[in-house]
Amino acid sequence: MNKEQEKDLEVKGVVTEALPNTLFRVVLDNNKEKILAFLSGKMRMHRIRVLVGDKVILKLDPYGGKGRITKRL
Repeated sequence: MNKEQEKDLEVKGVVTEALPNTLFRVVLDNNKEKILAFLSGKMRMHRIRVLVGDKVILKLDPYGGKGRITKRL
């Protein structure tokens, strides 16, 4: 997978629900779809807190399923 395809998989969203084990429900901005997301390793390592209502950038899995929260806006 090249760099152009990786950038296409990044989308913005808003956290709507906080679940156990650093899982979150996120509503995507582009198509109003709800997705299950987890924190990336760097966000866990630096203890960056994500709360309900925060805007975040997600990297979507190319096979569907979960997304990874990489940045809080």
